[in-house]
Amino acid sequence: MNSTIETILNHRSIRKFTDEPLTEEQIQLIVESAQAASTSSFVQAYTIIGVKNHEKKKKLAELAGNQSYVENNGHFFVFCADLNRHEMAAELEGKDMPASLETTETFMVALIDAALASQNAVLAAESMGLGACYIGGIRNNLEEVQQVLKTPKRVLPLFGIAIGYPMQESSKKPRLPFSNIYHEDEYQQDTNLFKQQLEEYNQEISSYYHERTGGKRNDTWTAQMTNMMQAPKRTYMKDYINKQGLSLK
Repeated sequence: MNSTIETILNHRSIRKFTDEPLTEEQIQLIVESAQAASTSSFVQAYTIIGVKNHEKKKKLAELAGNQSYVENNGHFFVFCADLNRHEMAAELEGKDMPASLETTETFMVALIDAALASQNAVLAAESMGLGACYIGGIRNNLEEVQQVLKTPKRVLPLFGIAIGYPMQESSKKPRLPFSNIYHEDEYQQDTNLFKQQLEEYNQEISSYYHERTGGKRNDTWTAQMTNMMQAPKRTYMKDYINKQGLSLK
């Protein structure tokens, strides 16, 4: 096993950071690592906004559900789907292409590009001894987030990543069984086996929470997922995406 794979397999979310800010060199290396990720047809349909201003970070923390680590970290990155520059590219070429920009496929390309870039950024940060935590809570109220970040039409903040020096290490959370995730040649549909694997995973996760919390928590993965998905969340999203010129057609 090489050091790259060790870094990948050692990943865990860090939610408590020291006050030490990232250096400009670290920020640049993280962003350049993100840019080195694969991108569909060289489209590069994403933008990364680094947030240093403390008041902005404080406001984003509030909008993300009062998550303190959005405010207190070495640097906060916001990854955005960005088709604004492609509209500008068309203007430079004297062409019009709103129909192409407003398709579900183009929107998916932007989402996938941003996700690939973000994972490169996190791996780069972790290889430097830094910790990271993805923040999906910024989608709780995108209109206010976009006001804070001053993003134009056709740009949509997707998630944040808090990065910094870990104040304390967190335990590694067990993932789903390999055989539950990896299917060879076709999707395996043995329902009984699938459920058996989930039951075994439930026991592992329950033990993990029990040990981590000193017995205060022992919920299972299936119960956690079922409870979380009982009610639809962020139901404003489709209309808001359309409003931003990223129509799902």
